[in-house]
Amino acid sequence: MRDKVAVIGSLNYDIILKSSRRPEQGETMTVDQATSAAGGKGANQAVQAAKLGIPACLVGCVGEDPQGAFLLRTAQKYGLDTSFVRTVPGPSGMGIINALDDGSVFASIVRGANYAITTDDIDRAESALKEAAIVVLQLEIPLEVNEYAIRKAKACGCRVLLNAAPASEVPEEYLRNCDIIVVNEVEASFYLKEEIRTIEQAKAGAAKMARQYDTDIIITLGKAGSVVCDNGYVSYIPSKNVHAIESTGAGDSFIGAAAFALLHGMSLTRACKFATCCSAITVCRVGAQNSMPTLDEVSEDFRALQQNP
Repeated sequence: MRDKVAVIGSLNYDIILKSSRRPEQGETMTVDQATSAAGGKGANQAVQAAKLGIPACLVGCVGEDPQGAFLLRTAQKYGLDTSFVRTVPGPSGMGIINALDDGSVFASIVRGANYAITTDDIDRAESALKEAAIVVLQLEIPLEVNEYAIRKAKACGCRVLLNAAPASEVPEEYLRNCDIIVVNEVEASFYLKEEIRTIEQAKAGAAKMARQYDTDIIITLGKAGSVVCDNGYVSYIPSKNVHAIESTGAGDSFIGAAAFALLHGMSLTRACKFATCCSAITVCRVGAQNSMPTLDEVSEDFRALQQNP
């Protein structure tokens, strides 16, 4: 029985700047606080799955620097299998995150070692792919490696979930090979070539993307919730009413939690409802991986969704 998730993607050393606002052009401003943490979409999504209690394997690259060693130690602390994370010469990936008082974030990333991953790394991880029920990918590694990984995962009999972020020009044939595509409203606007700002626009956009790519679609809308097109049926899932401190990693928490729920037999719609419970906890804490909940913290929500489809 396949009961594992494999995540192929980025590992970043994040520097998080807490402030009331962003600086204006040409302005030098003092921030309230600076912290550092392990991040990267790939590592974050894998950590959330692992913290919920499923075996999770991470495939990627870190640099030959103290930050790379830190990223590996942190991933291992959360129970990730890092056997297929390769250490390469040069710096690790990095994220610079401005976290504002209203919970919003503005992030820039440096590719670093994340762009050293090759198709050979995917081949070396074939044994992990053959044990995984779901393979999760993002777009913070080279596009050609992602395209190869999608083909490889499908050949190994895996269900493929692609977080198509950051938005990039991806050949449609590869998007059509994915079982689930997850984007936020900005990324959905990019792929649809039309503005997605409202819930109604997101519902129409999700249905359109589902038809275009012949796959299931999730559009996350931040504090407004999410829209899912599950087997052609579109539904809106509102967010939890919480006092958000910082939204760093909330989207990654959502995706890792959705993968967990899918592995436990939930429909995509119910998996998104569970993922909403997890990301609601993540935004109430500072940082990404350390903020993500364990199964104990969301066990009541998980049981309720299992018992009441």
